[in-house]
Amino acid sequence: MAITAALVKELRERTGAGMMDCKKILTETDGDIELAIEELRKRGAAQADKKAGRIAAEGTIVTLVNDGVGVAVEVNSETDFVAKDDGFMGFANAVAQTVIASKPQDLEGLMGTAHPAGGSIEEARQSLIAKIGENIGVRRFQLVAAGDGEVVGAYQHGNKISVLVRLKGGNEELAKDIAMHIAASRPVCISTDQVPAELLDKEREIYAAQAADSGKPEEIMAKMVEGRIRKYLNEITLLGQSFVKDPDQTVEKLLKSANSEVMEFVRYEVGEGIEKKEDDFVSEVMAQAGR
Repeated sequence: MAITAALVKELRERTGAGMMDCKKILTETDGDIELAIEELRKRGAAQADKKAGRIAAEGTIVTLVNDGVGVAVEVNSETDFVAKDDGFMGFANAVAQTVIASKPQDLEGLMGTAHPAGGSIEEARQSLIAKIGENIGVRRFQLVAAGDGEVVGAYQHGNKISVLVRLKGGNEELAKDIAMHIAASRPVCISTDQVPAELLDKEREIYAAQAADSGKPEEIMAKMVEGRIRKYLNEITLLGQSFVKDPDQTVEKLLKSANSEVMEFVRYEVGEGIEKKEDDFVSEVMAQAGR
């Protein structure tokens, strides 16, 4: 596979590694950027995979909570300009209201559900595309419903990040605080027992490769690896993280003091995981000008 400048640039942005290191590792991995990141981390050349912070697509997220039921809906557009359009926002809000009222089972069911203004959600989407001249897509939605003795809290950061939290015990104020923490700290899951085994195995492999370069005895290296694993688990689990509003205590301690427990959370960020085409507007304009 040809190693392009754009590929090298992306790897540099995601790892903080030097240009020559990036080019070399991409050549070794035949352009597989995920494998390249893993290898750079093993060799200590990468600061971190910054992929989680990269927002690829434009659009908006709408969050609603009504009678103990919360919903988060992501609707995408091609440009941020359209994402701020009143017609686009009206459509996104109508989709969220439809989800919370009709509680469809899946995206296909949602698109066939009646739109508040008439027709279906899919027909309204097609009409909006024709009006705006840009592709519009309803990407995903999630419903979170409170059971007995539970509350649902929500936090929305602008129109880009949405969090829903289902809390047993506690109150809506605490649920909102936990949701705000999740928006800022991006936990992977609630507790260590929920961490995917393959994720933990990959991190342990990386830490073992880093420890091997230290030249220390095996028993010391084993302790180094496990120490880093414990730190990593605290960083990615909600209960292990320091609470953003009071870093002197963990989220776990905060919840215990309120006799509360997080049963479920959902965190949406606009465009996460979507590849976005990078347009060269200068070249495009010059091409249209016939130069």
